[in-house]
Amino acid sequence: MSDLAQLLLPALRWDATRGFEPLAARIESALALGVGGFIVFGGERDAVARLTAQLRTASRHPLLIGSDVERGAGQQFAGCTGLPPLAALGSLGDDASLALAARLTARESLAAGVNWGYTPVADLDVEPDNPIVGTRSLGSDPDAVAAGVAAFVDVLQAEGMLACAKHFPGHGRTVRDSHAELPVVTASRVELERDLVPFRAAIDAGVASIMTAHVAFPALDPSGAPATCSRPIIHGLLRETLGFDGLIVTDALIMAGVRDEGGEGHAAGRAVAAGCDLLLYPNDPAAALHGLEVAAGRTAPRAQLDASLARRDYWARWASHPDLARPVAPADVADAAAVARRCVHRLRGGHVAVAGRVALAVVDDDLGGPYPPPSRRAFAESLGAGGVEVVAHDEATAALLDSRGGARPFETGAGGDLHSTPIVIALFGDIRAWKGRPGYSPAARERVAALARQARQSARDAIIVQFSHPRLAAELPRDLPVLCAWGGEAVMQRAAAAVLLGRD
Repeated sequence: MSDLAQLLLPALRWDATRGFEPLAARIESALALGVGGFIVFGGERDAVARLTAQLRTASRHPLLIGSDVERGAGQQFAGCTGLPPLAALGSLGDDASLALAARLTARESLAAGVNWGYTPVADLDVEPDNPIVGTRSLGSDPDAVAAGVAAFVDVLQAEGMLACAKHFPGHGRTVRDSHAELPVVTASRVELERDLVPFRAAIDAGVASIMTAHVAFPALDPSGAPATCSRPIIHGLLRETLGFDGLIVTDALIMAGVRDEGGEGHAAGRAVAAGCDLLLYPNDPAAALHGLEVAAGRTAPRAQLDASLARRDYWARWASHPDLARPVAPADVADAAAVARRCVHRLRGGHVAVAGRVALAVVDDDLGGPYPPPSRRAFAESLGAGGVEVVAHDEATAALLDSRGGARPFETGAGGDLHSTPIVIALFGDIRAWKGRPGYSPAARERVAALARQARQSARDAIIVQFSHPRLAAELPRDLPVLCAWGGEAVMQRAAAAVLLGRD
């Protein structure tokens, strides 16, 4: 087969009931084609380790095996440690916390055989209406984000894992989601220079790879092509002006921001012609390979493709010994939980604490889309473990808490005697690709408003625990105290519960 298949990295996604078993034929076909690696989504830690070991044994060359681990290996792999969103870590202004996050991410990922982390996000959080960046960014200040990105890259790669600064030249100014369409950023070249600051810092730190944005920047390329397919942006700006000589990898080829009427193969050809080295998440690797072969010698000189193959081989060999990863220190795991608690903070209202008995109302604005959000049980269970009697405020909350199986342990308070019981409103509103918006839905806002009215009418205490970006508190009733927990993963649920229990 063509050696250009090494520039492809198809996806392997864990199935909740059958694991990786349904992917056997797809894996066999990809390895026979000669792909250069994979991106892995989900799975149990030990199952992922077995899979990656099998992939390496079966491959004819060293593999790059990547994963989206922006919030730690626990974001993807059950049994690993989840971490706060990068925005939460950035809010601490603490280099030690970022170093801890990078160290844990690298060691746990490498132990599972994943040697390439698609992190850190180098985008600036400068557009409140951005539907896809938000808490994924380290912040809005270019210099502070640059320092955080460089520190994260340093530690991740010192541990033996490839880092990836994304999404070049910056996804922070978009008001559309590139998963669903091609966003266009109309900012001037002068304005965009601010967005480049973290990428310059990543390059200075020796970052192994940079991921492109499926976003058009007319000030950088008047053609309107997404950056992924723009030679002025990828070859001209990133390679020549910024002097980056590492791996340039596309964002996922399945995303609408890079698709056109020519299909996946055409997008693959456009990306390598622009100067990209590797093509992430082709849904049809054979079609993508055909696009590469068509581009070879036409829009993409063979010498350029050979340079891409050499870069891939260099970095794959550099990271080819995940079995040599240093062990995770129990103290690091404990420290990570402490960092998560430090990230939780009061946005408004006085001292917040719970004791005795509470009525928990879960308002989950993350339901829907192709993949389920994390279970919401960790918050309730952590409060219970801390000595608080947790009663589900209503049947909908009880159903949400028990949606992951098992007997229903949460008594529902609907219609019961809860007149003096404080209400804890757990409001989940993370950034999720299918939403197309950064804020809460009208239904979620109305549900919170109704709970606030109920609390006022019955003279009951109530508090909102917001598992999302702190600026979203502006959408909530102003007479209730708000605790910010940044994101909805179990680590932040446990951290928020600890703070409510007075253990911060």
